[in-house]
Amino acid sequence: MKELYKIHAELCKVFSNPTRLEILNLLRDKEMSVTGLIEKTKLSQSNISQHLSIMKSKGIVISNRKGKNVYYKLTNPKIIKAFDIIREVLSERLRSRVL
Repeated sequence: MKELYKIHAELCKVFSNPTRLEILNLLRDKEMSVTGLIEKTKLSQSNISQHLSIMKSKGIVISNRKGKNVYYKLTNPKIIKAFDIIREVLSERLRSRVL
């Protein structure tokens, strides 16, 4: 059981960075190339690659080379469900502060 907690904590580190959250959201419905992610996020290639490397090491994304381009996609669509649930909870909290 302790191993599961350890893996869970490691996975949650992906959710602790705004850039990785943005990448997760961009990959929610499709695979994208590094170039596509750079265009959408306006971040540098090295920055995107660093975050993708972390996400790959945690088992969040997998890569696939097609010619000169490397494409990334989520390993499991349930990751987006977790992302969406956390986002809903936070949105509710923000709305209750405003009211």
